[in-house]
Amino acid sequence: MGKKAVLIVLDSVGIGALPDAEAYGDAGADTLGHIINTCHPALPNLMALGLGNIEGASFPGARAQSAGCFGRLREVSAGKDTTTGHWEIAGVQLSRPFPTFPNGFPSDFLARFEAAVGRGTLGNKPASGTAILDELGEEHIATGKLIVYTSADSVFQIAANEAVVPLDELYRDCEIARGLLTGDLEVGRVIARPFVGEHAGGFTRTGGRRDFSALPPTTMCDLLAQAGLTVYGVGKIEDIFAHRGITQSNHAAGNPACMEATFAAMAEDFTGLLFVNLVDFDMVYGHRRDVEGYARALEAFDRQLPQIQEMMGEEDMLILTADHGCDPCHHGSDHTREHTPLLVWGKGLRAGIDLGTRQTYADISASVLDFFGLQNPLKGTSFYPSVRA
Repeated sequence: MGKKAVLIVLDSVGIGALPDAEAYGDAGADTLGHIINTCHPALPNLMALGLGNIEGASFPGARAQSAGCFGRLREVSAGKDTTTGHWEIAGVQLSRPFPTFPNGFPSDFLARFEAAVGRGTLGNKPASGTAILDELGEEHIATGKLIVYTSADSVFQIAANEAVVPLDELYRDCEIARGLLTGDLEVGRVIARPFVGEHAGGFTRTGGRRDFSALPPTTMCDLLAQAGLTVYGVGKIEDIFAHRGITQSNHAAGNPACMEATFAAMAEDFTGLLFVNLVDFDMVYGHRRDVEGYARALEAFDRQLPQIQEMMGEEDMLILTADHGCDPCHHGSDHTREHTPLLVWGKGLRAGIDLGTRQTYADISASVLDFFGLQNPLKGTSFYPSVRA
């Protein structure tokens, strides 16, 4: 079997507010701390790797000798969204955040969008993705108009009932929006939000979600692919990077499907990066302020961690991290500006090393490139020398 770096992003699993969190309205945010101290989930395998040993961890569980190496990462880029976080993990730091639209999108843009897609629109405001379906879903079915909305993140979201707007048409409409959202309107992502159902209270979003990302600059994915290595994306990774540098992918939807896709990919013989996003922590539990559900999802991942470790080869490296926070105990339902955990493990790697507070998420990309013996022209400092046996 080829040599693999397995990088799993536990979407939104932050571990305490960043020094600049107050500027984002996130002072006191602590996704993991609040969930663990409130619900006390059983996380023996994550704790064994060193989760409770991370600097600043506000929850019990530190081990005298951890099985993995541990630390936390600070985000340098401006913002606290999925795209910004993943791009920084991949070696890119953004000095200017993607634009947000707390009052909705400009009317002239919407007029151009409606003319291009041949349908009117409803909504055009920040909203919960489930609440807006109950508010506007029946009118959408009656009129055929697209439901468009945003959030505190830099997103233009289009919701449509699959019986009214076929998936292919919804994806085409998203591509049209992506092409129109340029300059000051260049949001991080355009998101297709298909749903089913006939009446308010009975609408359900489907697994047909697709993200149409802004085009990233050069990332570690490009460099790995250019070196002839596999870059295997699981979940929404391919969309976050606009398919740039991704050589193979499984667009699984939801944590259970993404974990099955991860196990399937680990069983394949390739040399390169397996890059996984587990979205349910954020989408299903964080944004919906479901503390108990979030805790159960953490327990579910913890139970699967030994299988990941068992499937890894002697030369492989496992990295667990996150892309931002989404503290369900914090005010509001938006992402939170937090440190992210860093857990590193491998059968042939050192254990018990405190990697400290890393000054950028990009230390991950630097370390992955170092792991494969490649030069790092991007941001970040490799921690691989500290964990290499």
